[in-house]
Amino acid sequence: MKIAVIGGGGVRTPLLVNGLAHSDLPIDELALYDVDQARLSIVAPLAASYAASVRAYADVRDCVSGASFVFLSIRVGGIAARTRDEAIAGAHDTVGQETVGPGGFAMAVRTIPHAVEYARLIAQQAPRAWVINFTNPVGIVTQAMTMATGARVIGICDTPTELFEDVAHVLGLDSSRCQFDYFGLNHLGWLREMFCDGEPQLSRLWQDPALLARVYRAPIFEPAFLQTLRLLPTEYLYYYYSPRAAIDNVRKAGQTRADAIATLNDRLFRDLAGDGADRRRVYEEYMRARSAGYMQIESGASQPIAPQPSAALTGYDKIALSVVRAIHFNASAIIPLNVANHRTLPELEDHDVVEVPCVVNANGAHPLNVRRIPEHARELLVRVKEYERLTVAAATTRSVDAAERALSHNPLVAEPALAHRLVGALQPLW
Repeated sequence: MKIAVIGGGGVRTPLLVNGLAHSDLPIDELALYDVDQARLSIVAPLAASYAASVRAYADVRDCVSGASFVFLSIRVGGIAARTRDEAIAGAHDTVGQETVGPGGFAMAVRTIPHAVEYARLIAQQAPRAWVINFTNPVGIVTQAMTMATGARVIGICDTPTELFEDVAHVLGLDSSRCQFDYFGLNHLGWLREMFCDGEPQLSRLWQDPALLARVYRAPIFEPAFLQTLRLLPTEYLYYYYSPRAAIDNVRKAGQTRADAIATLNDRLFRDLAGDGADRRRVYEEYMRARSAGYMQIESGASQPIAPQPSAALTGYDKIALSVVRAIHFNASAIIPLNVANHRTLPELEDHDVVEVPCVVNANGAHPLNVRRIPEHARELLVRVKEYERLTVAAATTRSVDAAERALSHNPLVAEPALAHRLVGALQPLW
């Protein structure tokens, strides 16, 4: 089996390679390609220290040819573009984050044309390959790829499974015995109920604020708010429920998350390039530091945030492996993924990409039925999906008017005048 990675110079590639290489999959080759060949020349040897089957490519066609699975994990413009996006959002008093608000919009518009072209190329060079999309914003990019090409695309994010594992851990339950009633869009999802041995479990959280507070690693949701909501939102809902707090916390910190990651990345590549460097140790220390800083700035946490005890069960590499295994071994595993709606959520269109539990087997990922969505979640979900549709159109047409129309539908922008100013500031970046 050949597995290819487009964006193989990314900092998470060694993590992915390590997970795949130590699995029971019959992998003959792990092929890596990146437009930034200099960066790939540093990452590929590190990845190869985890798996002898790693091979770096200078031509993307050669990389994907004959692959059974192709991972797409690209960042158009690099971390520098994200840094500018978040700075511009902050200067306009809006949430600065790479997947939601103006930053997510800019990243989507910048990325979609490239992602679509890669999907077309994969459909030509490896027509039977499954394209596993990790490129953010995952839901919007996956929707653009599925609508414009014949490639077999599945969008992946580890956020839902992290929430599932954290809830199971707090309640002292084995997640493998649990079923999760989850619905939403990428970075806009809610856990409505968790069943263990057929019995609902979340009432235990609603009745115990101290227990409820332990679910999230960052201090982003008040237990009283969650008790009223009667849903467990994924952490990105923080930006929608408390945008003012997120903006103020970033200002107090004096830097954005992108600034912090840029500093970590610079140090990583400098250290990896050093003579006699213990590359694995350097990389693993980098990953620990990056994880510890996650949502620290936006949440206002005074110290790096310790990982949940369940962190070892989740993550980028593990969700990737679970999907590939389920398809290859025809396992019919249930995994939350980003796939075409096909009437799963009746409020949305059939071609809309949604994030819901899916049965995953040799025929792909098939969304499971979702019960009627509560009204307070439905209103936000429908509005964000309308924004996502308009964003795909804006990225496809490259129209300024379409971009302003899309961004004015984003709940974190809303005002046409603000959308106009933001598009004017962000447009040179795409």
